[in-house]
Amino acid sequence: MSQKYSRASRCAALFVSVNLLFTPVAEACTRFVYHGADGEVITARSMDWTVDIGTNLWVFPRGMKRSGEAGPNSIRWTSKYGSVIASGYDISTTDGMNEAGLVTNVLWLVESSYPEYDGKSPTLSIAAWAQYMLDNFATVREAVDTLAKESFTIVTNKVPGQDRLATLHLSLSDATGDSAIIEFIGGKQIIHHGRDFQVMTNSPIFEKQLALNEYWTQIGGTVMLPGTNRASDRFTRASFYVNAIPKTEKPVEAIASVFSVIRNVSVPFGITTPDQPNISSTRWRTVSDQKRRLYFFESALTPNIFWVDLTKLDFSEKTGKVLKLDLGPDQTHIYSGVANDQFKEAKPFKFLGH
Repeated sequence: MSQKYSRASRCAALFVSVNLLFTPVAEACTRFVYHGADGEVITARSMDWTVDIGTNLWVFPRGMKRSGEAGPNSIRWTSKYGSVIASGYDISTTDGMNEAGLVTNVLWLVESSYPEYDGKSPTLSIAAWAQYMLDNFATVREAVDTLAKESFTIVTNKVPGQDRLATLHLSLSDATGDSAIIEFIGGKQIIHHGRDFQVMTNSPIFEKQLALNEYWTQIGGTVMLPGTNRASDRFTRASFYVNAIPKTEKPVEAIASVFSVIRNVSVPFGITTPDQPNISSTRWRTVSDQKRRLYFFESALTPNIFWVDLTKLDFSEKTGKVLKLDLGPDQTHIYSGVANDQFKEAKPFKFLGH
């Protein structure tokens, strides 16, 4: 190893040691956006949680009458776009893609602090935050322009079965590769909007993640990458690998490459980290092909990947129906290939209110 690389290695080791002492722990999740050849855009995310999050897949058509489920001043809307989503506890939308190719993902961010409600302004439950985006917008720009107006207040609630409030941040990506990260820090909304904002994990806040990642960028991913399951390390690995994998013109190879990266930044199932008890095992992964409108799902406890083809679903207001794919406890029901015909008609779940 050259003197330059040896010095860089020693500096990186010191940097990591200091970072371990001062970075807060959080529930783990990772999201990134891949920009491929011929307009290919693919968004992947992992869901990492301490217990079964009760996830099922749902199909929602256009024309659904929605409420923000956050008290008498909840906003109301009618869905403009159909979507396929992954639920959390069947009381929230945690992840999904709509028929226009917009993808939303919510991840844990312990530093989140939402505005204090004044009792008058329109409200939206944090459980419906991602679904509101899917229902109303085709592009990131449209969503960001609306969010910038701050026409409603996000209202949080306790995580089911736990004595703590949900503290989440939101990512958006669309079929053009545009991206946005939305956080609430100190009661104020912060929007990071741009094609370059490809990666999101957890703590620290996004601005600090970018600074940490810049350090590792200077060292170079072929020299050394941080390898723990901490959020800042996963952020760095995802940032390097999502741009290192080939921009192939073959969609199957692109999907395979993206899956390989999201697995690389996943947390092994069943792992325990005694000094960081909030780092959690990866329970499932999704990969959204926004050009071909394919929504892939992989459970950590089943042997197969399966997917939903949005182009073959009936999202119309007149004939489209709410459908559910029961994934079972810990998402252990086994599906393979295109799973469109495995969905069953169901009543829509009610978002967790305030």
